[in-house]
Amino acid sequence: MQKFDKLVSLQDLLRDDLDTLCTDLQSEFGQMGGGRLLITGGGGFLGYYLIQSVLHWNDTRAAGARIKTVVYDNYARGVPEWLEALRKHPDLELVKQDMILPLPADMGHFDHIVHAAGIASPMYYRAQPLKCIDANINGLRNLLDYAVAERKAGRPVKTFLFYSSSEIYGDPAADAIPTPETYRGNVSCTGPRACYDESKRFGETLCVTYAQHEGVPVKIARPFNNYGPGLKITDGRVIPDFAGNVLAGRDIVMFSDGSPKRTFCYATDAIAGYYKVLVRGGDGEPYNIGIETPEISMAELARTVIEAARQLFGYQGKVVLGKAQEADYLVDNPNRRCPVIRKAREQLGDDFTAEMGAEAIEKLLKSLDLVALSKELRKALEEELAKVVIGQGDAVLA
Repeated sequence: MQKFDKLVSLQDLLRDDLDTLCTDLQSEFGQMGGGRLLITGGGGFLGYYLIQSVLHWNDTRAAGARIKTVVYDNYARGVPEWLEALRKHPDLELVKQDMILPLPADMGHFDHIVHAAGIASPMYYRAQPLKCIDANINGLRNLLDYAVAERKAGRPVKTFLFYSSSEIYGDPAADAIPTPETYRGNVSCTGPRACYDESKRFGETLCVTYAQHEGVPVKIARPFNNYGPGLKITDGRVIPDFAGNVLAGRDIVMFSDGSPKRTFCYATDAIAGYYKVLVRGGDGEPYNIGIETPEISMAELARTVIEAARQLFGYQGKVVLGKAQEADYLVDNPNRRCPVIRKAREQLGDDFTAEMGAEAIEKLLKSLDLVALSKELRKALEEELAKVVIGQGDAVLA
């Protein structure tokens, strides 16, 4: 991974990331060329690079066989600025479609389907548990039935990916960390996270059943803590929470004692993994997608963000303990989450790099959706990021 001796612009960062993705996915995008791709939930964090990587491939590397992409999303918070800017791209179509409703009768044929629609942030799915369940079960069932109908009509769907979650493991026992795909989980079916955890688990059951009994080529990805461009400051998860505090000039507020641990996988590595699961994965098979090391505590992450922010733009804040507004904020929250990714390496030919030093934190701070900030703060921040020079050493996990 290259080392920056100064902060690059966000556009330069995105271009480099998209170039990296297209290189990593040369074989997969080549096989998808000439096909029609449906991405549900494309207006969210995962859609950011799922969509832009395909369009970048079309614009820079496709040899005539372009991938036509259609995005279904309910755009509950509006069409994101980055996606609106792509609306006129000839290979992209944006459709307002709530995935808990029946599919459009005129949707036509799709060669490839990525079902990423759903409510993934605990703050939001606890507020709308039934919609969370419906997207993960009814929305998925509609797409699986569509794939069956297309096969019976003689135009089968070639590849299908369901976004599950590492949450299906619940709070793993100590001897199940790092956690392999064979671990059956330690999950509450009645707690405040159950609407998400259990609907993802049943979604996987649907996928396996349709693969085995209906011949649908559906594969399952289990993401482990991804971050990168497209992640909103208002998302309610730890990285945007910490970074949002930094960008607003406030102290970092921690709602736990700082001991829970996670591994964090940057978007380019994660998205490459998801497309490899889509194209190369076994039907009905689940794959952990993430990195195994370093496993970082929330206290270490906060100190890393603070140190990097000091180097990047003179941040003077500190870590303070706070109390979440939600009474259930920490209920059933896993103490550790770390994957075994041997299966992905061996079956997909994939690999994931671990980066949580100064460059990674630079990407973290720069890649968040700055639209959530005031225009004045956004402009000042971008000007500051464009001129500040960082040190040569990595931020330490001390």
